Amino acid sequence: MFRSKYRYVFVILLAAYSLVNILWVVGDKLFEFSVPTSFLFLLLLQVIIVTWELNRLVENNLHKLRGLAGEKIHPLVILFLLSQLNAVIAALTGLGTAYIALGHDSAWSIEHYKLMVAFAFRVNLFLNCINAIYFFLQKSRDAEVRAEQFKKDSIEARFEALRNQINPHFLFNCLNALSNLVYKDADTSARFIAQLSNVYRYLLYSQERKIVSLQEELEFIDSYVYLLKIRFGENISISKHITTDADKFHIAPATLQMLIENAIKHNIVSGKSPLRINITSMNGSITVANNLQEKKVKEASAYVGLKNIKKRYEFLSTKPVEITKTKNEFIVKVPLVQVDHT
Repeated sequence: MFRSKYRYVFVILLAAYSLVNILWVVGDKLFEFSVPTSFLFLLLLQVIIVTWELNRLVENNLHKLRGLAGEKIHPLVILFLLSQLNAVIAALTGLGTAYIALGHDSAWSIEHYKLMVAFAFRVNLFLNCINAIYFFLQKSRDAEVRAEQFKKDSIEARFEALRNQINPHFLFNCLNALSNLVYKDADTSARFIAQLSNVYRYLLYSQERKIVSLQEELEFIDSYVYLLKIRFGENISISKHITTDADKFHIAPATLQMLIENAIKHNIVSGKSPLRINITSMNGSITVANNLQEKKVKEASAYVGLKNIKKRYEFLSTKPVEITKTKNEFIVKVPLVQVDHT
């Protein structure tokens, strides 16, 4: 609030209100000398401006002050505590101006100081109350905007996931591989059909869910990897090393599948240049890494799937999705989600 572009309009209105209030209760008579009304207004205006601007200075540096005081302390508490000192400074400047301008050097008294400090504290308390209301209203509006954005991103992510997952080309390739298997190996073709069924059953089952257990996701990936191995053979290698308790952690549905699909989509997969994908878990996160051998002709999607995964995890975890691209490797680190069932 203190950074509002309309702050000086608010300051003038508050000074005018304070003047009317003081004159109404004959507060100006508390001084032992006559105070012109115009000067009293300017004096009140000065105290309010100094209080406001000092509070604005504190507000602008709250991120630094929170680093010193500790992240657990609410920013409004830090602002209010420091604003008390600002009020004292504003009162001293106002009192000094009054006695210098009016020429009452001999009339300094503790009562006059108390009057000015009391006024500064009242103004400061009022400003902090208004600022707190503004702060929480802004937080509420931001939460509403974020909620709407989350809905939009979720819908976009769902369509992107479906576009990647229930991909006509993927289904065509699976059916094409199956047609070659049917006459060569009946047992393998039967297992292929079972694994394909598992993949689509999981995709349909998880469409409306925000998160699934890591164990469910890994079981789905086993079926998905089986289909890829039939399709690409030795041209692709996908390994898993999971040390995390898969039943206790959760993940957004089909996250691993989208990352594997992303690696296949943007890299060469051939006998001369086999694609190696490693899935590992450590310290509350799961990592999908692949050797980097990018196609010369880029896919039109421009990593839309990765962008959607990052947006989804902004709402699922306080930890971000980390994407690292080196000369020889592309790595995506996804935070795992713990659900409190108590």
